[in-house]
Amino acid sequence: MTPTVTLAVLGLGHETNTFSSQKADLALYQDGGLHRGAELVAHHGDAQTTFAGFLEPDGLEASVRLVPLVSAWVNPRGPITAEAFTAIVGEMVTVLAEQGPFDGVLLGLHGAAVADGCADADAEITRRVREVVGDDVPVGAVVDMHANLSEAMVSELDVLVPYQTNPHVDARARGRECRDLVLDIIRSGQRPGLALERLPLVVGITSQDTAHGPMADLLAIAADLEAEDGVLDCSLVEGFPYADVPQMGMSVVACHRDGPDAARDVARRLARQVWGRREELRGDGLGIEVAIDRILAHRDGRPMLVLDVGDNVGGGGPGDSTVLLAELVRREAGDVAVVIHDPAAVASLDAATVGEQVEVEVGGRSIEQDGSPVALRARLVGRSDGRYEEPRMAHGGLRYFDAGAMVALRDRSGVLVVVTSKLVQPITPAQLTAVGLEPSRLRAIVAKGVNGPRAGYAPVCGEVLVVDTPGVTRLSVHEFSYSHRMRPMYPYEPEATYA
Repeated sequence: MTPTVTLAVLGLGHETNTFSSQKADLALYQDGGLHRGAELVAHHGDAQTTFAGFLEPDGLEASVRLVPLVSAWVNPRGPITAEAFTAIVGEMVTVLAEQGPFDGVLLGLHGAAVADGCADADAEITRRVREVVGDDVPVGAVVDMHANLSEAMVSELDVLVPYQTNPHVDARARGRECRDLVLDIIRSGQRPGLALERLPLVVGITSQDTAHGPMADLLAIAADLEAEDGVLDCSLVEGFPYADVPQMGMSVVACHRDGPDAARDVARRLARQVWGRREELRGDGLGIEVAIDRILAHRDGRPMLVLDVGDNVGGGGPGDSTVLLAELVRREAGDVAVVIHDPAAVASLDAATVGEQVEVEVGGRSIEQDGSPVALRARLVGRSDGRYEEPRMAHGGLRYFDAGAMVALRDRSGVLVVVTSKLVQPITPAQLTAVGLEPSRLRAIVAKGVNGPRAGYAPVCGEVLVVDTPGVTRLSVHEFSYSHRMRPMYPYEPEATYA
């Protein structure tokens, strides 16, 4: 009889923008961001997330028992509060100890988490997990492609599998791959070598699309390296530039059957290829005036997808910048939809009915954005409780969304404004259909993101405009003040070198 193999499934994920003052507190996690046991399975099981991959039933042997413990995940924003980090990580390691022993551990992390008082939160999580299970139990983790990785984190792991798509549409597949690698270690008793190679390099956020340009080329090189004998994984990690921490930047991770030296050789070979393309990885975008000229000239075909880089909700933006909205209203850009996060504006319209004419100011309230509240004289054209789902594919594999109470307004300028009570990533047209809008009939859709919206909107939108707007996720990383990053580092210091 084949002995039962028991794997723990747990994780805490957060992409932390240290330039944002909006903290990820315990109340935020408790409002739909924490799932335990059966709740974890219900939330992730039919999605396309990392945890869905961990739990994937297809191909799972009957002798393998998966134990879902706890998952914690909220939208990118400022650091996790000390209270939240202490409570959630404390719960994770407590249930891991109480429900063990386990033969292996599957960790769902982001890789760019920062907590108050803990600049490398992911390393602290892996350290605490390793402390509970001991050195003999294999621990595997999946991280986002925007992870800022450190040796302290990687040294606690046996398997590390980053996403290799941006927008992130391989989360479930990578979760499954991580699980299979951990099971291979358990069955064979042989541990492969894992190596991290960090580069003194920041990749421009608008150069990170893995379907085109230099990133597509580099991933093809990584695939060739991974096809070599003994190489179990060779991954590019783009890093997350909106974090003032020592581990910020791009890196390469390799896993090799023949040990850490062989893995390090593979990682360095790919890293040299990356460094050679560094000038192509800086990225660019359109100015606001040029972008709106293009929108106004667009009359035929599918809607444009207009990406508001500086208020990227998927990178810690507050979602209420009005820089684009104000100009669209001023220039009467009819049939263009913009989503704004403004719970106060939604609450002020509680008594209004669909079809009613209203006057309301929206957006421009947070200190992280540029712009002022925009006064609308509009007709209320839609209302929703903000719960919707994307059954196909969205960034990160997310399926279930809760934007809180939502309203749709058609301003007298013709601009459509969808206002949400909760901050959610604008990565699916289901956000618009939830309030009665038909995305395919629009001239353009403004999404506060960079790469995240592309996957979900691909079936609806055609041309993509990347707009260099101001804000806490702006394109120019030179405009942020860093105290803790690696130095020298390209492109901040053009003389930076990599051997």
